[in-house]
Amino acid sequence: MKITDIEIRLCKHSTPAMKDSEMRDGVRSDLEFLVISMKTDEGIQADTFGFAGRGAKIAGQIAADVLKLFFMGKDPCYREKHWHDYRMADRWWHHIPIYSYGPFDIACWILSAKAAGLPLYKYLGAYRDKVPIYASSLVNKTPEDYAKQALKIKNRGWAAFKLHPPGDVEFDIKAYEMCREAVGKDFKLMADPVACYNHQEALRVGRALEKLDYYWLEEPLYDVDYHGLRMLTDKLDIPICGTEVLVGSHYSTAECISSRVVDIIRTDVSWKGGITPVMKTAHLAESFGMQCEIHTAIYMPLELVNLHCAAAIKNCEFFEVLDPIEYFDFGLAEPIRVENGQAHLPEKPGLGIELDWNLIDNSTFKIL
Repeated sequence: MKITDIEIRLCKHSTPAMKDSEMRDGVRSDLEFLVISMKTDEGIQADTFGFAGRGAKIAGQIAADVLKLFFMGKDPCYREKHWHDYRMADRWWHHIPIYSYGPFDIACWILSAKAAGLPLYKYLGAYRDKVPIYASSLVNKTPEDYAKQALKIKNRGWAAFKLHPPGDVEFDIKAYEMCREAVGKDFKLMADPVACYNHQEALRVGRALEKLDYYWLEEPLYDVDYHGLRMLTDKLDIPICGTEVLVGSHYSTAECISSRVVDIIRTDVSWKGGITPVMKTAHLAESFGMQCEIHTAIYMPLELVNLHCAAAIKNCEFFEVLDPIEYFDFGLAEPIRVENGQAHLPEKPGLGIELDWNLIDNSTFKIL
């Protein structure tokens, strides 16, 4: 099987619902994204979204000028070879953003799963057919807003709720307290301040979260602050979760696992380079007895890829999506089935759910 054509669509959502205030920097994303279509000489096609940061033009041009040229004519089943060959090529010259390689690796996996006639998670090696789902907030205006959202998620029957607070310690602790009061002691809550604290603030917040029985504290410091994170991991009983945005994928995460920089590691198919490094990272963590929680990929077609990976990994407890979910629930022809707090895997070959081509056509502003 050979890759004969790769189409790259540059897309922008026509009516994004997210508000400026719901991003910490106050600048709303216009929800620009790529759609990669990879075709083979056997008539099999794979389609996937690609993250584009705040601009599809730059992301798309990199994809076209660098990655399209790299993958054309190659056999998609040689994913491991492609990973290593491109890693070396990128080291010598390209130095592309961390989200660039992912959709091309994903497309190769989808092509291979389709050729085998299997849903992706079974092609990977299934562990389960459904995964507990939890919701992550955007940035809310008041602690009361977080509490209301946490209760809404609990009443929805989902497995857990995670706060992304604005980063002011007094405000944040109040929000953490009000969420616990709203949902009671038996519902799982997590905190993700997105690297906004210094060490003293993180330690204070961690102590407060321990009293509130939070499930984990995620990225309280920058992921590259190995020294500070290791100090927190040593001092606090609440698990520290990190490595979400480390460049270097499983190679850099390996140090965080072996020297216990954090207690729980993060990976995802978008920011870590696709399915290949996600599975490598999860298996590496498993060998050290560590959880590997898959991070939201924001766009629902990429979330579906995350879900397939989570269903093939024993040491991943949850499937994460952003809430309000209606902001990001686009791109698939039908929704991911969620029942009783569990996201169910589709059974058709490949991803199992087709992309929403009406939305994609209406969102496309350039094809490369």
